[in-house]
Amino acid sequence: MNNRSENLEHQLDRHLVEELAQVARETVREELREQSRKQRRTAMLYAASGAVALYAGGAVALAVGLALASGLPGWAAALLTAALLGVAAYGLRGAAHGRHTPHTPHAPHRVVGGTAPAAPPSGLGMPYPPMPETPPEVPHHRA
Repeated sequence: MNNRSENLEHQLDRHLVEELAQVARETVREELREQSRKQRRTAMLYAASGAVALYAGGAVALAVGLALASGLPGWAAALLTAALLGVAAYGLRGAAHGRHTPHTPHAPHRVVGGTAPAAPPSGLGMPYPPMPETPPEVPHHRA
């Protein structure tokens, strides 16, 4: 009888563990579903904000072009507006890349002292080997 009660107790314990695991899975699934719903809503609001900002930028560009057209021919006003937008885009791109001057060439970061930093400047978190200070010598083959 003692063995039978231990077996029954073991089955009840296993059943309880399975039920608890099922409840935990359902709870986690519901929480992830809720978080996903909130993130989708936030993403949609950001997308709508970007679309409205794009139209606002277009309206500003049109206003600048019309203001310039009052003193210049239409084609010249449009060309000048496009050039201004191009300069602004280039400046924003440089700011996004962290450059303070627009003429800074993109060059690989050299390592002084022979040790590489823990992560590249891009922030991707992947280490890279140090750059040698002199290029390797290439052997000359005679044909």
